[in-house]
Amino acid sequence: MTKLSVNINKIATLRNARGGDVPSVTQIAVDAQRFGAQGITIHPRPDERHITRKDVYDLKPLVTTEFNIEGNPHRPFIDMVLDVKPDQVTLVPDADDAITSNAGWDCEKHFDFLKGVIAEFKEAGIRTSIFLDPNPAMVQSAAATGTDRIELYTEAYARHYPKDKEQAVKAYFETAVAAGEYGLGINAGHDLSLDNLQYFADNIPNLLEVSIGHALISEALYMGLENTIQAYLKRLAKW
Repeated sequence: MTKLSVNINKIATLRNARGGDVPSVTQIAVDAQRFGAQGITIHPRPDERHITRKDVYDLKPLVTTEFNIEGNPHRPFIDMVLDVKPDQVTLVPDADDAITSNAGWDCEKHFDFLKGVIAEFKEAGIRTSIFLDPNPAMVQSAAATGTDRIELYTEAYARHYPKDKEQAVKAYFETAVAAGEYGLGINAGHDLSLDNLQYFADNIPNLLEVSIGHALISEALYMGLENTIQAYLKRLAKW
């Protein structure tokens, strides 16, 4: 079964809008796991507009499933991850002022940089994943960096799914197949939702984990967090 990691950035965004600690990022993480989530994802950014450095350290002892920290590997981010030692670090090439992640790595252009950073994390025993566009031609370079997994950037899939789901998933399937040939695990995330997740999961081989935040938290406003998490788990279940 593909694991569900709940990205709780949006909870931090809501909290920061008023200050204080409501809603509580740490309590949401604890509850999400109690409701069935198999991981917690956070994406701290330099301006701390949602997840803060304090959140990162506060969450570490509370995440008993899988702790995944995403981010652009600037030196302060690298040092924080090495200190916290999550289960997984996902490297994302987002600009500091980006509203949200909007592209995967060019692993050929940034090969030496990625290889060096990944070596640091792996020496510390932290599993690594590289955020990647659905492009089979980029998989060989990604694998050569030494990464354990790739995370497929699924914004394009989500955008095209309502019009032509077969075409929307095609490049992702091809990239996943190529990744399997190099022994890479597959994660995925960005704009996956209750509407489009099951078809994606059913058609991507060796999909180990999905990281979902914006849609899941938005849907939970209507359905409640526990019901929403259970609905996602049902979409991922293989009978």
